[in-house]
Amino acid sequence: MTALAGKVALVTGASRGIGLAVADELRAAGAHVVRLARSLSDGSSERQTDFRCDVSDPNQVERVIGRVLHDLRAPDIVVNNAGIFFIKRLEGTTPADFAQAIGINLTGPFLIARALLPHLVKRGSGDLVTIGSVSDHVALPGSAAYAASKFGLRGMHGSIAAELAGTGVRATLVSPGPVDTEIWDPIDPDSRTGFTKRKDMMHAQDVAEAVLFAVSRPPRTAITEIRLLPTGYSARS
Repeated sequence: MTALAGKVALVTGASRGIGLAVADELRAAGAHVVRLARSLSDGSSERQTDFRCDVSDPNQVERVIGRVLHDLRAPDIVVNNAGIFFIKRLEGTTPADFAQAIGINLTGPFLIARALLPHLVKRGSGDLVTIGSVSDHVALPGSAAYAASKFGLRGMHGSIAAELAGTGVRATLVSPGPVDTEIWDPIDPDSRTGFTKRKDMMHAQDVAEAVLFAVSRPPRTAITEIRLLPTGYSARS
């Protein structure tokens, strides 16, 4: 498949889970993919460039985006995916927990978008995809910090989308429900009441295919939001 041949895509949190699936999907569709993650090492291979980057750190984001612009060019596709997830009731959530969730899930996407969108706007084309969550519009118990970051992400994305109107740059929010990735390992939902069991969750590939669908539409079409849920999902599972 070559729907994205000649395009450059940047994906954050791309070393595992949804981010890795999105990066692989876009690369398979012909794009040169720039992968950012804290666990990656700087390097390159065929149609792939990796940078180690903590997206919550302004200095690291500035360094990496400078390298991307110098070594390649402004991406055609920017996928803000990097995030952390944990379940803790409010009284068990420390200030450090809360700050980390906001830093990675909300400040990180802000820093990436702020650094790259002016280049896309100047060019008059491109896609910004934000990976949200069912928790960006449904409040669930045990998710005070996570919901705060994801509701905030939805709000920021909406404001950015309004600012991009008429520029030729599209903005898409992809909000998936439970996806069977490594983030569930410490939680073990199969042993807990009221949680979607892993066999019933979506796969990372499902989200990746939704991202590809959005960014491969013709310029006349904008996919503003995609919500993905496992079949039979309950809002409180």
